[in-house]
Amino acid sequence: MSTATGARLVDFDDALTRYEPVIGLETHVELGTASKMFCGCATTFGAEPNTQTCPVCLGLPGSLPVANAAALEATIRIGLALGCRIATWSRFARKNYFYPDIPKGYQISQYDEPLCTAGHLDVEVDGETYRVEIERVHLEEDTGKNLHVGGSTGRIHGAEYSAVDFNRAGIPLVEIVTRPIPGAGAKAPEVARAYVTELREILLALGVSEVRMEQGNLRSDVNTSLAPIGSLEWGTRTETKNVNSLRAVERAVRHEIRRQAGVLDGGGRVLQETRHFHEDTGSTSPGRSKEEATDYRYFPEPDLVPVAPDAEWVEKLAAELPELPAARRARLQEEWGLSATEMAWIANAGAVDLVAGTVAAGASPADARKWWLGELARRANDAGVELAELPVTPRQVAELTALVAAGTVNDQLARQALDGVLAGEGDPARVVEARGLAVMGESDELVAAVEAAIAGAPDVVAKVQGGKVQALGALVGAVMKTTRGKADAATVKRMLEERVLGG
Repeated sequence: MSTATGARLVDFDDALTRYEPVIGLETHVELGTASKMFCGCATTFGAEPNTQTCPVCLGLPGSLPVANAAALEATIRIGLALGCRIATWSRFARKNYFYPDIPKGYQISQYDEPLCTAGHLDVEVDGETYRVEIERVHLEEDTGKNLHVGGSTGRIHGAEYSAVDFNRAGIPLVEIVTRPIPGAGAKAPEVARAYVTELREILLALGVSEVRMEQGNLRSDVNTSLAPIGSLEWGTRTETKNVNSLRAVERAVRHEIRRQAGVLDGGGRVLQETRHFHEDTGSTSPGRSKEEATDYRYFPEPDLVPVAPDAEWVEKLAAELPELPAARRARLQEEWGLSATEMAWIANAGAVDLVAGTVAAGASPADARKWWLGELARRANDAGVELAELPVTPRQVAELTALVAAGTVNDQLARQALDGVLAGEGDPARVVEARGLAVMGESDELVAAVEAAIAGAPDVVAKVQGGKVQALGALVGAVMKTTRGKADAATVKRMLEERVLGG
């Protein structure tokens, strides 16, 4: 198989017999502050283009930046949650590069003296724990957004014209950079996804960002390289830019492993470059040659004073951190009576909050786990979306389990009710009533169906009466078919026994 650019894609498992992947991630998090990093402009998502700007975030002559204290605090809290060392002295720098979405011609960032360094995050994949070392957590300002109008891809190639929206320019942006992650082998794509998933959960717990990937609050640059197994040197890395879904993070790593293996197998050389990820195909395509730090000509930002967090303040922030996701999972695992493996299944499915919300709404942990990891997980997989993206709430799932427990519907009818909920027809009870899905009681209609099944299968009746009681299942199936699954199977079995066996 070949990509659109002609490079051969190697089978994933085959590639891992010859090459060792090394991955790394640079994750950008837009903080949920009310104002921008260095000015007082609003940060509301979706506002009319260029309505949330001022001389500071547009870089007009004579304007001076002032650091956002809330953003500094949020960055330190992120660093503490990741076990980082918090700098006692830090400063901002100018990162010089010239793109249309950089109004000043440089970005205010942190370079050699970031706020947070040397942390880690442990993630679990298939029962094995992988430690992801965090190199740095630093604070900077986001860029504007280029809008390429016309064409079919939304990119500059083929566009009729381009415009720039500077509303996003200057929003506080935290960059969390891992060290290279070797040793994941065939699990590299899953480790990358698990890391971003766990990081996202931590950020949500801290309340520092909405981390809505579809809005760009959280986006990852995914670095991938391959080296021949046993090599003493790592391979040349590529950086797949702005990957904005958990599923896409995994797919980007998987594709790059297959693509780079094809390049190396063919005697070619992997180029150090940025690449674009294509959601529709799961593939990547070339972007631009990757710059080195020297290309940005960093120098200290002369208009901002250094940041020197007070040690007592940092200790206070550390003491006030909320319960973090790993600790919460351990607590819920004990409360729900689950094994470590069962809890890992819930976590890997991204269903901890969903199951917890369903239990809080009245469902048993067993029922909540059954529906989210069973029927709903299957539907999410079929639709190619995350569980949380399904149009059903934990409260609605809890209501569905209550209807089953009350005998109003059976599992088969509950799945039909779920169809209606997902289609936007309302809550489960309303769907059950509107679609007529309630379990059929011992009515004249059910009695008629039972008697018709007996009359239509005298040979089966004879077998049952001759001692082959298991043959009764055929009669139960006939009644269920006649009633389109709306009868209660236990009730049908009892009615058949009374009539065929005399009690």
